[in-house]
Amino acid sequence: MVEASSAKHHRAVLIAAGALAGVFSALFGVGGGVVIVPMLITFAGFDPKRAASTSLAAIIFIAAWGTIAQGALGNVEWRDALLIGIPAMLGVVLGIAIKQRVSTERLSIAFAALMIVVAALLVVQ
Repeated sequence: MVEASSAKHHRAVLIAAGALAGVFSALFGVGGGVVIVPMLITFAGFDPKRAASTSLAAIIFIAAWGTIAQGALGNVEWRDALLIGIPAMLGVVLGIAIKQRVSTERLSIAFAALMIVVAALLVVQ
């Protein structure tokens, strides 16, 4: 009985993370790192590396759907998207190499620090 309840909770967290990521993605262009990763760590018991990796896989669907919808509205700067996206793919390779060498604890601290810095910059601007 406990296992079924735990599985239901796990599934509910994943569904909530996805729904919130979709809303935040549409509103602010964020979702994976700001919504999904913290929810998976806090409510689903994922370690930061697994949460980030799972979030990246989920973002495929969020990004595809958002691109189709925003593209249909004429809101996408396709040339700029390529100039961002192609180097970002190379950055992923570097990020994965770094992530393999960093402890889970340090990764959590670095992520929290990044969120604080980004929040402060948004407030200042």
